[in-house]
Amino acid sequence: MAKSPTIGVLALQGAYDIHAERLAELGATTRLVRTPDQLADLDGLVIPGGESTTFLKHLERAGFYDVLHDFVHTKPTFGTCAGTILLAKDVDNPPQRSFAALDIAVERNAYGRQNDSTILTAETALPGGPMEMVFIRAPRISRVGEGIEVLATREGNATLIRKGKLLAATFHPELSDDIRVHQLFLNMVRESS
Repeated sequence: MAKSPTIGVLALQGAYDIHAERLAELGATTRLVRTPDQLADLDGLVIPGGESTTFLKHLERAGFYDVLHDFVHTKPTFGTCAGTILLAKDVDNPPQRSFAALDIAVERNAYGRQNDSTILTAETALPGGPMEMVFIRAPRISRVGEGIEVLATREGNATLIRKGKLLAATFHPELSDDIRVHQLFLNMVRESS
């Protein structure tokens, strides 16, 4: 890719501004996405954390859900926390609508309430040693389908996964000083171009 990739960050809720800052630090052009037309001409998209049912309520307006559904099935997309829930094929605790882009099952709020949030440091498949992972009312990936690459785990459950043009984390890499997950996504976007 000759020019820097343009990566959108869904800016309906969550720490979208921090995702945009991380990607800009790594050389990407970023765009905050609040309407379906702002998905046009993007090379990739980040769906940040937040509350997945609230995301769905926002996406029901102006055909946003359908446009975003088509986007995540064709372009590089990185979901964190609630973004992972929206990308999952199966969602439990309770069940809800999703884009079914990744063959995984997730349990919402599986590790407890807000005060059960935690920061862990663990080994990953990414080079550079252990990684800090910030879990806030995190979902748990309870099933991983065929062809899904598991890059990090917590208590035996995947926390960072990749398949094709899709990347998903049950933690919040934007809340750590470690830029490796955002760099991985940026590399994926460049490779897909």
